[in-house]
Amino acid sequence: MQKNKKVVVLGGGTGTSTVLRGLKYFPVDITAVITVSDNGSSTGRLRKEFSTPAVGDIRKVLSNLSTLPDEIRDVMEYRLSTYSELNGHALGNLILTSLIKETGSFKTSIEYLSKLLDVKHTVLPLSEDCLTLMGETVDGEIVEGEEEITKANKKYKRLFYKDEPHVLPEVVEAITKADLIVLSIGSLFTSVMPNIICKDVVDAIHNAKKAKVLYICNAMTQPGETDNFGVSDHVKALEYYLGKDTIDVVIASNTKLSKKVLAKYENEEQKDQVRIDYENMEDVHYELIEEDLLETENDTIRHNSMKLSSVIFSYLMRGKE
Repeated sequence: MQKNKKVVVLGGGTGTSTVLRGLKYFPVDITAVITVSDNGSSTGRLRKEFSTPAVGDIRKVLSNLSTLPDEIRDVMEYRLSTYSELNGHALGNLILTSLIKETGSFKTSIEYLSKLLDVKHTVLPLSEDCLTLMGETVDGEIVEGEEEITKANKKYKRLFYKDEPHVLPEVVEAITKADLIVLSIGSLFTSVMPNIICKDVVDAIHNAKKAKVLYICNAMTQPGETDNFGVSDHVKALEYYLGKDTIDVVIASNTKLSKKVLAKYENEEQKDQVRIDYENMEDVHYELIEEDLLETENDTIRHNSMKLSSVIFSYLMRGKE
């Protein structure tokens, strides 16, 4: 009996959850490596109070990988509405934080919660450290904190951590043994890059002899950070850290979105659809796979999780003997 292919997904935030929500239905073994530097909202408050790594993105991933009924999974996402200091906290964040304080290990806490949620795949934090993400703008300004980097609406020439991360050995092992390494959709600078600004991760990617590296390009630009970025600009930004010609294949959406929805994003969020800039891809080393992958619900643009996962799986199985 042939073993399932091993897929490692690097990312964080809602985008990675979207990928995993569909991919879990395919016959692959998934390891999700998630950033832990978020310092906003409920996660940020818990980090400050309990000196823990960021739990919010891990919670989202576990909820989306769970095989339990939606009603039970939704409990993890429930946010308390109260006049006390508990207001706004996601219940899953409180559970994970409690487990970390009880076990002394983020990795072990995730394993316990994975059993409770009947998660069939592996979820790993990039590090057990309480990491602080730093950004240097093109003007030389240093911005501290993931939330602050996003809110600043500025262009960055590099990202780094305030203190060098201790990447989990299990993360390095999973990457080196992978058949496919996926750089997920999500904020380029605060969800994807925080994984690849670590030397241990980059070295592991280059040492993964079997694996192709696949990048799923974002649907929309990020104000300040990726204004006017086409698909090729996203790849160049990632390969600044990964090294030239590291990415083997790029998935990009060619969905025709309505003018009404695009105008709403432009006016209210200062976001534009990421263009497939064919004129800059004539001599690129990577393969471009373009598909109709986006859908609009209540004027909100999102990737269709099952369509996207089908494209990923089809690419993965091309080389099956």
